Amino acid sequence: MSDDDGDGAGEQLTDDQKREIAVWFLSNAPAGEIRYVAKDVRALLRDEAVYEAAAAEAYPKYNKAHLVSLDLPDRSGDIIITTYGELDRNNYLDPRTAQVATVDHVKQTCTKLRPAADEELPSAYIEEFRNAIDVEVSKYVGEAYPKGVCAVYCTSGKDIEEPGADFGLAVVISAARRSPQNFCNGSWRSVWTLEFSYAFQLVEIKGKIQVGAHYFEEGNVQLDTDVDRKDSTLMQTPEDTALSVTNIIRHQESEYFSSLEESYLNLSDATFKDLRRKLPVTRTLFPWHNTHALSLTRDLAKELALGK
Repeated sequence: MSDDDGDGAGEQLTDDQKREIAVWFLSNAPAGEIRYVAKDVRALLRDEAVYEAAAAEAYPKYNKAHLVSLDLPDRSGDIIITTYGELDRNNYLDPRTAQVATVDHVKQTCTKLRPAADEELPSAYIEEFRNAIDVEVSKYVGEAYPKGVCAVYCTSGKDIEEPGADFGLAVVISAARRSPQNFCNGSWRSVWTLEFSYAFQLVEIKGKIQVGAHYFEEGNVQLDTDVDRKDSTLMQTPEDTALSVTNIIRHQESEYFSSLEESYLNLSDATFKDLRRKLPVTRTLFPWHNTHALSLTRDLAKELALGK
């Protein structure tokens, strides 16, 4: 479109403006749906260079924000794309297997794998705590999230060789359920930072839980919610500390899940009534007394595994 195309015609967008708009749409795609959004964005842009520039910028942001997990090339497990494991733009540490994976963000695949260098790994002392917590959290995630993955990273003090100094770890949990054939997708993401204070023999725990769900059969309903939590426990042996930390995470996440469950079971009393008029254009009263008969309520409950 040019400035001479007639009255009311706006100025043509520059390539940078197009790229910024495309990045916004890609970065804000619902969980598990960036490829569908990318297909439409590519078709609308009709400019491969602009699309590739936008994808190169948006995909790394999206993958890290959604804690996307990828299969390792040697089938030894999964790696979570998170800032805690980021060595550089395309290389990420898997602390459990002590390997570094090279990631193609746009294709969302791991292309190469190498052993981690000594300087990329924590000391033997820190690794005792990291591994013990990883073992216990893995058990919890296996029980709580059928398709969940987790990892524990050292965030500070990784070169400490013996007791006497502070250090930090981070527990990252990512679970997703993809069901596009049923018009719904969902994800659970939580990050728990653990600050170990040697002087006080205390572990300060701070967590952020994020839940997203998208239902798009004959409509477009999204859930995007998060909550911050705090707790603490005594610093003990690696094994005892791991048990205590995992129990706190289990309690905090279960409590938040229960609050979500209660909210959705009470949809008919509040939320759905706010979504539409009492008497719609069909002139037929909406069945507030029996909203569980509606596929939207049933599928949202099923997607989030409510009532189980």
